[in-house]
Amino acid sequence: MANRRRPTRRSFSVTQILGELLLTMGVVILLFAFYESYWTNIAAGRLQDEKASALEDAWGETENSERVNPRQRLTPELGEAFARMYIPAFGSDFQFAIVEGTDDADLLAGPGRYVDSQLPGQAGNFAVAGHRVGKGAPFNDLGNLEVCDAIVVETQSAWVTYRVLPIDAQGEVRRSEAEGCLGPEQVERVTTGEYAAVQGRHITLPGAIEVINPVPGQWAAVTPELEGMITLTTCHPQFSNAERMIIHAMEVESTPKIAGERPAELEEI
Repeated sequence: MANRRRPTRRSFSVTQILGELLLTMGVVILLFAFYESYWTNIAAGRLQDEKASALEDAWGETENSERVNPRQRLTPELGEAFARMYIPAFGSDFQFAIVEGTDDADLLAGPGRYVDSQLPGQAGNFAVAGHRVGKGAPFNDLGNLEVCDAIVVETQSAWVTYRVLPIDAQGEVRRSEAEGCLGPEQVERVTTGEYAAVQGRHITLPGAIEVINPVPGQWAAVTPELEGMITLTTCHPQFSNAERMIIHAMEVESTPKIAGERPAELEEI
């Protein structure tokens, strides 16, 4: 009887095994990046549209609506949209409904208010978190903001305009930059007063919760004498949560809403 040849076994080297593992890991990472940067954007966009529509319904917006009563107050519930944010430097189409809360479910729907911070237009610090990559990525371009860029918040009764504070400037340079968009008294507080150490943009660690204090970086109580501030926080760098990018801006104007009228700052593109 003829001898049968045994089938040869394919041998794998360590290099081949490592190569296969690295290839598999690469595919997994690419799929995750696709999910984070594309698929979650679709889900977040749908939720943001729902929140924006609910906000319009709550405000009862119509073309012929009367002037909104500024005494009306809205106490937002967790997950509820209560205001809109515009950043003209990012284009005329940049607007997001701001929701109450910073849990994962809240931030999937849009930028979320830190519940212990102040509301827009109030003395103290109105602090808002948002994703930088995926999930709508509302704060993807925060690193492009410059000194005196406008951040406009629309509430049920008012338009509140904030201006980004000087970034990494000190002394007379900081004063000169602040004079470009702040009032004389605010300039003094920003250059020599309690806001002198508050930078328009800086990087912190995730545990630096003092950035959302009524006076960022200080442990001051809320008093009517405080400036109105807005603080935006997001992950840094992109695709990482190792650090946080922080934007601080100071309130420069608050005007009652009138049907058919919008702030001139929204045209600063």
